[in-house]
Formats: sequence, structure tokens, C-alpha cells
Amino acid sequence: MIIKILGSGCPKCKQLEEEARKAVSESGTDADIIKVSDMDQIMDYGVMMTPALVIDEEVKSVGKVLKAEEIKTFF
Repeated sequence: MIIKILGSGCPKCKQLEEEARKAVSESGTDADIIKVSDMDQIMDYGVMMTPALVIDEEVKSVGKVLKAEEIKTFF
């Protein structure tokens, strides 16, 4: 599984990354977490607000910080 955190590196983006890492760790899921900060790449997903969560190339959340428990529901 590939999880991407889309964002400029703002505090909310960093918090979403931490929650994603926590979700992966707690669930024992095999996943790579990638940070995407290039605005052109972010726009390619149709995302206009960050942070955004993308799992296996599917946008799951835009503009909010999900908790680990919420992220795990997408696995």
C-alpha cells in the first residue's frame, strides 16, 4: 500500500503524516508513506485544500487532519 500526504509542510500536514504513521504501526499494515509538497503534483489529484490523504492513488480526505482510527478504516 502507498499512502501519500499532500501538503506544503504546514503543521496540519505534519500532524496528518504522524497520524498516518500511527495508523500503519497500530494496524501492522505494510505501507510506504510519501510526502508530496510539489503543488503541480498536488493539483494533479484535483486537491485544492491541504492536507490531503491519498491511499493507492485514491484521494480519501481533503482539508482536514484525520485521526489514526479514521485512517485505519481506509485500509
